[in-house]
Amino acid sequence: MDTRAMARHFAESMIGHRNSLAGKAEDAVKVQYALHQTAAGLTDRHEDQRKAAKTVLEHWKGGNSEGFEQRSDRLGRQLRVTADAARDAEKIVAGVTSALTTGHTRARQAVEEYLDQATRLLDAGKAVGTQAALLKAVARAADLEPAYTKETAATVRHVRGELEDAARKLRALEKEVEHDGVADGRAERTRGSTKPSRARARGRARTIISAARRELGTRENPPGSNRNPYGPTAAWCSSFATAMWRKAGVDIPLLPFTGDVFRWGQRRGKAYTSLSAVKPGDVLLFGSGPSSPATSTHIGIVEKVSGGTVTLIEGNSGDSVRRNTHRLSSATFYGGVHP
Repeated sequence: MDTRAMARHFAESMIGHRNSLAGKAEDAVKVQYALHQTAAGLTDRHEDQRKAAKTVLEHWKGGNSEGFEQRSDRLGRQLRVTADAARDAEKIVAGVTSALTTGHTRARQAVEEYLDQATRLLDAGKAVGTQAALLKAVARAADLEPAYTKETAATVRHVRGELEDAARKLRALEKEVEHDGVADGRAERTRGSTKPSRARARGRARTIISAARRELGTRENPPGSNRNPYGPTAAWCSSFATAMWRKAGVDIPLLPFTGDVFRWGQRRGKAYTSLSAVKPGDVLLFGSGPSSPATSTHIGIVEKVSGGTVTLIEGNSGDSVRRNTHRLSSATFYGGVHP
């Protein structure tokens, strides 16, 4: 009697679970690499386009130069938004790769562990040389199987959940690129009208909010260290906010101090102190003024305004990116900035 073959018969379900995960991680790695190459290529194209447009405009001062500059800026934003989307997609697929690799490893280990244990039981029963001993060994091997199959089934469910979550994120990312307020060309339909600028602003706000939502749950590592993926190792609420704006094409530096964001807005006519002006995609500044970290204490991206409350997505909120709701009050916020 081939005891290993008998053990494999009992393990058919868990082997099926293991096989369903085999090879998928390699495919995900290939997709991840392709997205990395796409993002790098688009970034290079954006830089080449920016330099070429700058060279042209340095030597062209005519009636059509303004229109050329606007079209060039729009193309630059398209390239930047698409490159950022490719980078975000690469991160999403990297998470899938990790889940697939870990899941396959766990399922393979469970199968191997069960086969080893079941084979040892069957070999021991076979060695006794009686039918009763062999039947007892078969029963014990069969009794081991459900726990291992439950483990591999749970692993498959977990990986499927990760894949479904990644698919949702990628679909949202696709919609974000399709409707980013830049690539749809609405800004050219009614020259001189205020409607296109409003459409661009709405598109940019959606892009900012989508980017911020994808970061919900991101934590500094280790906790309490201020080490974060958005900026320097320091209080990082402002680094997070300006990083999300930059993803949406806002021409703002990465600013670790919240007061500098307000001053940036003041220089460009985008800052306000009347909270009736707040809109989704804006940032709101906590405290009493921009002069120092003691007076400008925190910042959040506006996700939603509802009556007298505002929902913000905030970096460095309890050491992570969180969604919080506050009363829209001058006692809490000294002002805001449009992107």
